[in-house]
Amino acid sequence: MTQTATILIADDEPGSQKTMKALLDPEGYHLEFADCGEEAITKAQALRPSLIVLDVMMPEMDGFEVCQRLRAMPLLAEVPIIMVTALDDRESLLRGIEAGADDFISKPFDRTELRTRIRTIVRLDRYRRLDMERTKFEWVIQQAQDGYIILDDHDRLLYANSYARLFLGLPSDPVDPFTVEDAFGTTTFLDLAREQYQLEPQKAWTSWMTDEIPTSPRYLVRPESFTSEAFWLQVDILPLPFAPRKERMVRLSDVTAQIKAQRHRRGFHTMISHKLRTPLVGILGSLDLIVNHTPATEEAMEFANMAFKSAKRLHGEVEDVLQYLSASGVLRSGTGCQLGQLTPIIDQISKELSLQTVTVAVPEALEHSALVLSQQAMELICWEILENSIKFHPQHTPQVSITALRLTPERVRIQMQDDGITLSPDQLSQLWIPYYQGEKYSTGEIRGMGLGLAMVAAFVWEVGGECRAYNRKDQPGILVELDIPTMRDKI
Repeated sequence: MTQTATILIADDEPGSQKTMKALLDPEGYHLEFADCGEEAITKAQALRPSLIVLDVMMPEMDGFEVCQRLRAMPLLAEVPIIMVTALDDRESLLRGIEAGADDFISKPFDRTELRTRIRTIVRLDRYRRLDMERTKFEWVIQQAQDGYIILDDHDRLLYANSYARLFLGLPSDPVDPFTVEDAFGTTTFLDLAREQYQLEPQKAWTSWMTDEIPTSPRYLVRPESFTSEAFWLQVDILPLPFAPRKERMVRLSDVTAQIKAQRHRRGFHTMISHKLRTPLVGILGSLDLIVNHTPATEEAMEFANMAFKSAKRLHGEVEDVLQYLSASGVLRSGTGCQLGQLTPIIDQISKELSLQTVTVAVPEALEHSALVLSQQAMELICWEILENSIKFHPQHTPQVSITALRLTPERVRIQMQDDGITLSPDQLSQLWIPYYQGEKYSTGEIRGMGLGLAMVAAFVWEVGGECRAYNRKDQPGILVELDIPTMRDKI
């Protein structure tokens, strides 16, 4: 959409104003007139026109003085000015140049020449304004805390601001951010992203080169290592309605803190339920018998001992919770979690959740293989998946089977399936979305499943693993697959 150029004409002669109007109206300009110098300055400040045409001979304040005063105003200093004069002597020309005029037209003027000059100056002013807007845009984008890139219709980089260069590992170029197009002519955004990040959730990225709106946010996840924490970028496509080509602006937002806060919040809730409930039951039950049933002294001592042991256990579990909250990442220890610990972990969780039917199969050859996730993280993952199996089973009594198998020397797959419900494609696609509340009043919910599975995905993705979920083909129920690197891959 082209904006109509505004031309301000300052001339005290009504006849001259009518001549200018008849000459320029057919060109489609928005014309404004001023009868004197003061009015011209006032209107120029209000309109900020594309061009000012000044008659030199005006009462009280001539065109030279008006031009000088306009050039002293920062907002109007760059506006083109044409001076129309009947004075054709060299001294008047030099005076006009010193005042800041861009062009001169002598009376009587040639109509075709005047129209052509005005058309050329207006076009050049439009280019000047566009260049100024581009300079402002670049400055604002360069100061932004998010990364911004512009891609062509082949996903190649045309522009990258400083943060985008940092996120994508591009060389810094403070002189001209647009040189990425020359430096990375055939390199696509996805090529650069895959070199350093995992694209999650994978289904959301299948529509990257189409106009289809994804059903979930897109993330770039750099897995955690021994020297750095996991790093999360949310990737959003922003509209460019007036782009000359089919270009897209992409915003890269660092959401690591939000994802980490959400994972810690959900992890804390899970650990409170998982670790503190059982010892509290022992304490309260024993104290209730002592207080309300007045047992014999020997029995009282026995119940008191039970309460004391439960209290000690509760103290230990509280320490575990505090350790979880203070931990910097999911690599909690240097030894990881051995797969031989999976069966005891599942047994303990099943007991606390009153889960009756669960089987665990870990090949003997895998028992000493250590996952990069700590035992604490594996406890949280197993708790969330088993709790969801119970929560969404029609009778809340699922039959669960868990199997571990070797995929590669550096990778293990854990499969967990139940006999509960069948999910819709939309629910399956939303299952692993790392969700953090952006609204003022958080609901703490994700449609179909709770926040816990998002925490599972965050744990697994942050160590370079993968999460998948399918409907069982033979009967109702869900099959969850977790592909997790082993310690050999991280050493």
